[in-house]
Amino acid sequence: MFGLMVRFTCKDEATAEAFDQLVGETIEKIRDGEPGTLVYASHRVDGQPLQRIFYELYRDRAAFDTHEEQEHTKRFLAAREALLTSTEVDWLTLQTGKGTAG
Repeated sequence: MFGLMVRFTCKDEATAEAFDQLVGETIEKIRDGEPGTLVYASHRVDGQPLQRIFYELYRDRAAFDTHEEQEHTKRFLAAREALLTSTEVDWLTLQTGKGTAG
């Protein structure tokens, strides 16, 4: 299993709304066309209206690489830049858990 957590900070309320719309469009395509993407969840942060956190789990690194090569992912990566002030990525290594292989 391969995963990451990403914290995005939007510029303002209008860009947060546009970001959420972009995310919704992207997740729809991930849900329909990426069997190796096990979890791809977008979260709002209580008390931080401009922040979003993504939690992503992939079957393996190859599934993540396949995700990164998709046109909808490339579109998301390009379009998000105009909406954000910062992006922080934490790469995750599975230690143990419920519902995880191994």
